[in-house]
Amino acid sequence: MRRRLGRECLYVPSCRLGLYVALRHWCPPGGRVLMSPVNDDVIMFVVLAAGLRPVQAPLNASDGSIDPSAVPESHWRGLSAVLTTNLYGNPDPAPELRARCDALGIPLIEDAAHAIGSTVAGRAVGTFGDAAVFSLSKHVGAKTGGFVAVADPALVPELTAARDALLAPARLTAELAYALRPYAEAGVRGLRLVRAARGLLRAVGSEERPGIRMELRPGELKEALADAPGLGGFDSWVRVDMHRYRLTPGRARLRRTERLLAGLDPLLAAHRAGTERLLATPWAAPSSQGRPLFRVPLLVADRDAAVAALARRRITTGYLYDPPLDVYAGDLFTDASPRPAPAAWFARHALPADPLRARQVIAVLDELGAEPALPPGHGGD
Repeated sequence: MRRRLGRECLYVPSCRLGLYVALRHWCPPGGRVLMSPVNDDVIMFVVLAAGLRPVQAPLNASDGSIDPSAVPESHWRGLSAVLTTNLYGNPDPAPELRARCDALGIPLIEDAAHAIGSTVAGRAVGTFGDAAVFSLSKHVGAKTGGFVAVADPALVPELTAARDALLAPARLTAELAYALRPYAEAGVRGLRLVRAARGLLRAVGSEERPGIRMELRPGELKEALADAPGLGGFDSWVRVDMHRYRLTPGRARLRRTERLLAGLDPLLAAHRAGTERLLATPWAAPSSQGRPLFRVPLLVADRDAAVAALARRRITTGYLYDPPLDVYAGDLFTDASPRPAPAAWFARHALPADPLRARQVIAVLDELGAEPALPPGHGGD
């Protein structure tokens, strides 16, 4: 990744831990961070754990990217940092955001978890910010690990020490479970037990997201905020879907991750081909030509009906972020977007389609007779 990006890179056991390390390094506690409201709720809790106040940005309805032109000047003046999302691999306008941050003297931090192969203005996503945090759980599929890419290589020792201070010791049982997980998942799929396995998780109370968003638990969150910054009080939120996000990686994790990362180029080519196929459908806004999107946000009038139809064909729709974070968290925990309607519309209609299953997704939507969502101002709700 150092060769690909031309930047020094620091391995971290998860993207969320890397993001926490970056936010703590570049942002003073009590600072305000502009971020996307259509984002994983885990990221909002990471921002809160770093002792920062999330400020939700206005978005473009077509692809969910940040719209800098709609951010009031009063918002810009009060910021301590900008955090991009690059949702599903669609890049935020990094050159414009970089220029704004330079003018204000604040850092730009790129969350590139979905965008390991994306470019903007002829440059790779992750090469604009003071730091960029990538995930090896998304395109690469390692289900562990990530890295922080930094503009200033002299900072790597300090960031390494900060990472190491947060790591939990390696555990043999965790390494064995990780090594066996691909075989267990393949067996569940082969036996068509996916739905039964999820039902069992719900029955024993181990499913952490009963809906799209996790339970906010505002009373407990207020108590955690009193002790911020620090991960300890926020662990029950930050660890959702990845309890071992701080685990020191063992040999099995590193070897498998290295093997999967070695196949990144053909995988990106497959994502690019599937992206082009999905962008040629009536449900897509053609704004990401040539990019190997992690997911292609198809805009469907009745998104929930489409999700159900895909589930009947054993195609799981993940990475839904509805409602937007300012609706989910309220003004007690975040500043609302100054223009919330486009984000709400996008969150309600976006159907994140896996490019590697493009043909199957298209067939299901065709059979369903799914209607494209009309954009706001053109008859869309």
